[in-house]
Amino acid sequence: MSGATGRSARPVRLGPRAVAALVLISAIGVVAFGWPLLAGADSGLAHAQDAPWLFAALLPLLVGVVVAMIADAGLDAKAVAMLGVLAAVGAALRPLGAGTAGLEPMFFLMVLSGRVLGPGFGFVLGSVTMFASALLTGGVGPWMPFQMLSMGWFTMGAGLLPAPDRLRGRAELLMLAAYGAVAAFAYGTVMNLYGWTIVPGLGSGISFHPGDPLGDNLVRFLAYCTATSVGWDLGRAVLTVVLTLTVGAALLKALRRATRRAAFEAQVTFDAPAE
Repeated sequence: MSGATGRSARPVRLGPRAVAALVLISAIGVVAFGWPLLAGADSGLAHAQDAPWLFAALLPLLVGVVVAMIADAGLDAKAVAMLGVLAAVGAALRPLGAGTAGLEPMFFLMVLSGRVLGPGFGFVLGSVTMFASALLTGGVGPWMPFQMLSMGWFTMGAGLLPAPDRLRGRAELLMLAAYGAVAAFAYGTVMNLYGWTIVPGLGSGISFHPGDPLGDNLVRFLAYCTATSVGWDLGRAVLTVVLTLTVGAALLKALRRATRRAAFEAQVTFDAPAE
């Protein structure tokens, strides 16, 4: 029996079934986050009641993404094992900084993992890591499925960055650091959209007004983000950039070596016995 692993580790490719599963789960996520902006004043906003339904839809769809990647790319138990290891490491990293000025070291691990392993694997990794960290820290609540989606998008975005097979060295680290900084703010902004629509009693200039024109609510939302989360998001972005530039090269090398040795997509052939 023999298998060709190739000279360099490549991100896990996305086949048509995996792409379809990611598009479906992302579309559901966009609706889950954004529907209050388009709802009427008498719609009875209740994201807390949405959460169980979203979570119930999210878990089988995540399994669907994994199954689609297995079918399209021929992944095996080694890929699932790496997913579990990285999710466990990410979950363990989160409590080290969560709650302190947005210093969350797990974000830099998600950026580098998504870059090496690709967007589909990255989406599942980000979502599973957030789920595991919620169980570890006792952070289970109606916000959890929204955090899982946001972290999935965050990690998937790193897998969609250009030239995954060619760009290496300092240029790649700078690109990943820039992405990590921008995506850290994007993650905070998306999660703000969940919280903003359910927090009553804010100032008139930043409160969500159900049924108001979309443009007016978006202006208030930007004011809300500026007033409540810019400092937190800045801490997350700065730490992600610093860790990426300082230890990113070593971690990228380790992840690529592990991926290359695992040979996720190696095609196995059976040689005829010698006569």
